[in-house]
Amino acid sequence: MLCTSYCMPAAAMVSATFPDHGVFRYDHHDHKDLRRWRIRSTAATSASASGYPLFSSQIQLTKDSSSRHKFYQEVLKTARDKFTREISFQSKDKDISLAKALLHVAAEDEAFMAFNREMDALSLLNERRNVSSTSDAKDWDSVERMPLGGKTISEWLSELDAISKEVEAELVSRDIGCHLVEVLEAVNVVLFELRGFKRSPVLVDSKHSYLHSVLSSGCGSAILLSIIYIEVCRRLGLTIVGSRVGEDFLIWPQTGYPEELFKVTSGHSLFAIVNGRCVEDPRSMASDLTGTSLLGLEIATNRDIIGIALANLIRLHWKRASRSNHGLMLTSPLRHVHNADEKPNTTDKSNFPLLRPQSLRLAIMASERLLILQPHNWALRRDHGMMLYYNREFGKAVQELSICMAFAPEEEAEILEPFVEKLHLMRLESSWKSLGHAGRLAVP
Repeated sequence: MLCTSYCMPAAAMVSATFPDHGVFRYDHHDHKDLRRWRIRSTAATSASASGYPLFSSQIQLTKDSSSRHKFYQEVLKTARDKFTREISFQSKDKDISLAKALLHVAAEDEAFMAFNREMDALSLLNERRNVSSTSDAKDWDSVERMPLGGKTISEWLSELDAISKEVEAELVSRDIGCHLVEVLEAVNVVLFELRGFKRSPVLVDSKHSYLHSVLSSGCGSAILLSIIYIEVCRRLGLTIVGSRVGEDFLIWPQTGYPEELFKVTSGHSLFAIVNGRCVEDPRSMASDLTGTSLLGLEIATNRDIIGIALANLIRLHWKRASRSNHGLMLTSPLRHVHNADEKPNTTDKSNFPLLRPQSLRLAIMASERLLILQPHNWALRRDHGMMLYYNREFGKAVQELSICMAFAPEEEAEILEPFVEKLHLMRLESSWKSLGHAGRLAVP
């Protein structure tokens, strides 16, 4: 039931080494040493920051919404701070709560969407004077009291406690002890039969990628179902570990005798009871696992698991943002600029693809959180910079992509270089026009 297949973006699968001194390759320029020093200094400043910069331009301030803007800005900041503290590298990985971290993710995203709903209502009110405006935040004044699907964060954590109590009741009703197999069977009965949890076959609805929504509806992404399973078992005193195998994320109870997981009883092995159909599917790499090979798998940390959930959010929101541009990839502009046959001589922003701004911002927010977990991941930083480019935040895009160039492989840096130079010119053009000058800057 818990065959957790997922498609993780390339950015989230790369864990590049972060060297002490990055080299920004401009080998064909006379002043390459100076430019290398500038980029190295920028990268060092970013890497040494206590946390990734927070949503400085997520919400645009207007005269009619200044008080609401200030309120939601504080809520966003608090939710991000709580997430950052939960996954802090100063904490032991085993002490990280998967549920708390992902509920803080949901709180930040929900606050952002709630503010946008309020601004839409305010715009409608201004257009139609007879329309009343209501605030989503009229009954709450902090992240702790903020409703997520009708419940607060603490109430959703209590929901996980309630599920574990139901498992205990199931064990009592069967008049059986606490043998590993029996406990897992009881967990499966409660989650998949009594509660009716099921995996969403295709991630098209964002609700399937937020923990509170999955707990409420019973339908969610595979990785979130695994997280619920892990959290319930943790409350029962049973440690569940996991690892990525091919396209699946498999979980199993921590035991010193892994061969016991593959003993077949009542037609299924314990490993199959926990992970479901993919273990018995010959097309899956999971079907080839044995007790011996299981010992060779790299166990995912809690931070790794949170990273998988965030990577899925990036993929989901980017897909929704670019829905009207079938096949558009984050790195598509890099190919066009790097193509020697194409010689753009102007900075033309008129051909920007039409993207959904709210979904794009949510993808950027997920990417910001993943960079807190993986600050050394050059590919993730490249993708983050490209999302900022699509959002027309050219200054920030230049900064992120320049840092990426300092630590990316040489062939990747060579692809990024002409694009970053183009972004510099686009920034100059924007400044030029903001000063009242007409015309377009030409690219040398």
